[in-house]
Amino acid sequence: MGFTVEDAIEQLTALAETGQAEQKAAYHKQTRPVLGVPNPAINDVSKTWRQTLTVEERVTLADNLWKTDIFEARIAASKLLTQQRLRPDDAAWALIQSWVPEFDSWAIADHACSAGQKRLIADPSRLDTVEQWTTSEHMWTRRAALVITLPWTKQNFPKPHELETRDRVLGWAATYVTDPDWFIQKAVAWWLRDLSKHDADRTRAFLAEHGETMKPFARKEAARHLPD
Repeated sequence: MGFTVEDAIEQLTALAETGQAEQKAAYHKQTRPVLGVPNPAINDVSKTWRQTLTVEERVTLADNLWKTDIFEARIAASKLLTQQRLRPDDAAWALIQSWVPEFDSWAIADHACSAGQKRLIADPSRLDTVEQWTTSEHMWTRRAALVITLPWTKQNFPKPHELETRDRVLGWAATYVTDPDWFIQKAVAWWLRDLSKHDADRTRAFLAEHGETMKPFARKEAARHLPD
């Protein structure tokens, strides 16, 4: 019969720590079930699953874990697909895309976007899909467009096509600066803050043009690592 989602939930439940469910539910503002499993334990068990299951089995398990709507199960679903070398990966990318409209909390969204980052790096043409998210009415979808593209902030010696992508995402961020939502402002600041460590000139140029439109906390966070 193979390894089932019920088996996975049983393993996750066995890793729960007393009192953690209530604390995690409060911290992450969750109304869905929370088991109380520490993140390192989710890391360890999902790594074991990745090592023992085929890519097809992992995608199926990730899909079924997500559908349980248990907090840690959705985290684990994302971790199952967080791997650079994943072939074939079309089904994994399609599954990650299907999750985006259901994002409703930063922890789940960020773990799913970490998985999505690997799929974008593997095939940057998928950025065309991500660009469509930038005009979504769903705040978490708009936010995901920046979180999932964070790898393009990190190259010290970017190639021309990587610089083009960097400028492309900065163009998206420029459309976000008037958005009053805290999470959107935070995402713009996050992208710029990470970029500033590797491309101070572009960060300064963005802030010179758009900084006055950003919320003060976001502007300050974006410039936190800029050299004087």
